[in-house]
Amino acid sequence: MLELHVFGPGFGLPDPSPFCTKAIILMEMSRLPYRRVRGNLRKAPKGKFPVLVDEGEIIPDTSFIRLHLERKHGIDFDHGLSAEQRGLAWAVEKMLEDHLYWHIVQERWADAANFDRGPRHFFSAVPTPLRPLVIAMVKRQVRRDLHGQGIGRHSDAERLVLARQALGSLSGLLGGKPYLTGPDPCGGDATLGAFMIGGLCETFESPLRAALIEHPNLVAYAGRIRERYFKADAERAPA
Repeated sequence: MLELHVFGPGFGLPDPSPFCTKAIILMEMSRLPYRRVRGNLRKAPKGKFPVLVDEGEIIPDTSFIRLHLERKHGIDFDHGLSAEQRGLAWAVEKMLEDHLYWHIVQERWADAANFDRGPRHFFSAVPTPLRPLVIAMVKRQVRRDLHGQGIGRHSDAERLVLARQALGSLSGLLGGKPYLTGPDPCGGDATLGAFMIGGLCETFESPLRAALIEHPNLVAYAGRIRERYFKADAERAPA
C-alpha cells in the first residue's frame, strides 16, 4: 500500500501544511489505496513534507507526487479538460504555491501572537533547555526566506493589497462553478482547495482570512472540498 508521510491534523485542519493537504486531496482523487503516516522530518529527502512512498520509491514534493501518480498509476487528474483549462489550472496552482503560500507563512510565523497559537507547538519535542535556541534559529531562517522571496520586504498594508488581488482573481476565476474548471474537480482543485481550507483556519488572527471571507464563493468552495475529501477524516487519522 502507498504511504503518504505528512505532519498530521492540527489547528482544526487536515494538516497544518497546505502542501500536505493538497497531497491528501490528490490521493483521495486518485482512489488508490493508501495510508497517511506521521513522518519524521529529519528523514525527508528535501527536509519537507509531504513525501509519498510507493513500493520503496520515495517521492517528495506535491508536484512530483502528482506526476508520479499520473505516470506510474495512469491517473489523469485533468481528464476531459482542454489544453486551455489545463494551463489555467496549472497557473492557478503555481500562483497559490509561489505567492499566496508566503502570505500564510508570514502571518503564522512572523506575527508573535499567531506563532504562539500555532508554530510554537511544533517544537514541543525539543528538550526544554534547547527549545528557545532552536525556535530562534528556525524563526531567523523563516524571516530570511520571506525576505528572499520578497513578501517579507513589504509592509502589512502592502501585503494585504497583494493578498486581496490574488483572492479576487481566484474568486473571479471560480465564479459560480462548483470547481475550478467546471462541475468536476481537477488536479488544480487539490491545490486551490488546500489553500482555501488553510486560509480559513480559525486558529490564527489573519487579515488574509478576513479578506478571503469577503468572497462567499471561495468560502462555499472550501466547504465543498472539505465535505468531499475529508468527511471521513477521523477514520483515517495518520498512524
